[in-house]
Amino acid sequence: MLVADLGVPLLFASLAIGFLAGVVKGMVGFAMPMILISGLSSFLPPELALAGLILPTLVTNGMQALRQGATAAWGSVKRFRLFLGVVLVMLMVSAQLVAVLSASALLVLIGGPVVLFACSQLAGWQLRIAPGNRKRAELGIGAFAGFIGGMSGVWGPPTVAYLTALGTEKREQMRVQGVIYGLGAVALTLAHTGSGVLNGRTVWFSLALLPPAVLGMLIGTRIQDSIDQVAFRRATLFVLLVAGLNLLRRGLM
Repeated sequence: MLVADLGVPLLFASLAIGFLAGVVKGMVGFAMPMILISGLSSFLPPELALAGLILPTLVTNGMQALRQGATAAWGSVKRFRLFLGVVLVMLMVSAQLVAVLSASALLVLIGGPVVLFACSQLAGWQLRIAPGNRKRAELGIGAFAGFIGGMSGVWGPPTVAYLTALGTEKREQMRVQGVIYGLGAVALTLAHTGSGVLNGRTVWFSLALLPPAVLGMLIGTRIQDSIDQVAFRRATLFVLLVAGLNLLRRGLM
């Protein structure tokens, strides 16, 4: 079993990263895949790190999407159906590129968008989308999010930027993120079952990360309900910036 092959120190470090990713996910609604892929790939092969994030991402996004009930979640699906459709199609297509890209190229492709997103948000820049341009924005941003997501399991930054640009209300934004990431996680699971990234050995590693990720998610959600969201999101952006820079460092070495 691959989990036993890791050894106690690496397994403990992996579980700790899963817990941290869950806490941040619960507080701000995104960033679990980015924290997992960045942290795990610091000491594990990128393909194994990608396999590890799949099931925790799938389960925690389901929890987030359904927090206000299935009716509210379905309403969000209908309002953002074009964006969702483009993301899912591009995710399935680009997932097949994992096997042909070098590890260094994959790390750079993940780290670059993370750094750009974190820097722009910390600098105070926010994209504004006029109502008349929404369809084109959904097509363009959705295609980019899906393309990056299929290769890395990370499609949060462009999605968060898009929802922020629309001025989406906080609870709605959290729910929409859960729906978008949740459906994307289903597609990601299917895609990487086909690509071979998630297989009979790596699935045990992904299952091992599930309990700490869910526990962290529950704790983070309670913090979100009681503490100012803006301050925690800003702190999360700093974490994402560090994570993205670490990915770029490893990819360019």
